[in-house]
Amino acid sequence: MDLHLQSSTTKLSQNIKITGSKSESNRALLLQALYPNISIENLSNSDDSRVMEEGLKVEQGEVDIHHAGTAMRFLTAFFATQAGREVTLTGSKRMKERPVKILVEALRQLGADVEYELNEGYPPLNIKGKKITKHKVSLAANVSSQYISALLLVAPTLENGLELTLEGKITSVPYIKMTLALLNEIGVQTRFEGNVITVAPMTENPKKTIVVESDWSSASYFYSIVALCDVGSEISLSSYKENSLQGDSVLQEIYKQFGVETSFDGHTISLKKTAEADLNKTIKIDLANAPDIAQTISVSCFGLGLKCELSGLHTLKIKETDRLEALKTELSKLGADIKVTDKELFLEPSKTINEKVGIDTYNDHRMAMAFAPLALRAPIVINDAEVVSKSYPDFWKDMEALEITVENL
Repeated sequence: MDLHLQSSTTKLSQNIKITGSKSESNRALLLQALYPNISIENLSNSDDSRVMEEGLKVEQGEVDIHHAGTAMRFLTAFFATQAGREVTLTGSKRMKERPVKILVEALRQLGADVEYELNEGYPPLNIKGKKITKHKVSLAANVSSQYISALLLVAPTLENGLELTLEGKITSVPYIKMTLALLNEIGVQTRFEGNVITVAPMTENPKKTIVVESDWSSASYFYSIVALCDVGSEISLSSYKENSLQGDSVLQEIYKQFGVETSFDGHTISLKKTAEADLNKTIKIDLANAPDIAQTISVSCFGLGLKCELSGLHTLKIKETDRLEALKTELSKLGADIKVTDKELFLEPSKTINEKVGIDTYNDHRMAMAFAPLALRAPIVINDAEVVSKSYPDFWKDMEALEITVENL
């Protein structure tokens, strides 16, 4: 479905409840599959978490995770360490183009039996689960943190635990720390010193409830909306933690540059626009630890007429789409002067926004949601808008609650 969005609202005041973090939910689901006495509260209602939950139940045969990249990485490690279970792990056309070789090689170092069904280095994967006794493995430190987290999550069930050496400069550290914190929460002993992460084996089945924090990536779109509104606009979101494990909680600091202040009242955050952004300032941000908010930030800058330089974006090439090229294409349609490399984005200030442009979403939920806030500045069309269900099924309903008109074309 294609949606036409427009809004005459310039000042907002609204409360929104956001579902649990997809990143945290998928980690919790895997831990629950390994240790069945774990229970989960505030689980994400996203497509990704649903296919993760369904995939974990499969004993034999095909597991189709569609567009869910996290599920592909996590389930590869999970099934490789499940003795007696044999599956073919597959996904969408785009998923079959997303590399998984680094993780497969690491699992093979540990003795796992994982084979490629079609193309070397890419899904589908034939996985024969077996008991893993080796415990030392190394891989490049600048890869997607999901490869690293996949290994860490299954590590406590390995007979001798895991000693993981990361070679080079580590990126996406917050996501690694999120994984280790969840392991610690259920009683697993871990150590992260220098470039070596150690996870001790744990044989007992802990009785524990994991309460999933709401998704900071989803909060990013509301930061963008507040930034594009008048001074005095405010949106409250729940439920969040001041000491969040999520890397995208850096939004609190980043959006100060757009005049948006964040305050906590228990588990509710209030986003309030207290000042206009300085149009003479260049927004320079290294997003190596929070690449998923790059689309939102670049669209915010475009909507406000700000110059921005974003770096640390090397992992965006292998997401649901090549997000850097997709941003360049779609922002250019709107009139942006934008350049990208394989890891950077450069946007010049724009004074006008082309109206009623159709934004293609490339099977990428974040493309749809990142561009939606521009409706506050100009009418816009989001093509294939249902893609938001991957992480945030209630997104369009919540946009309507903010007095943004959402019409099905």
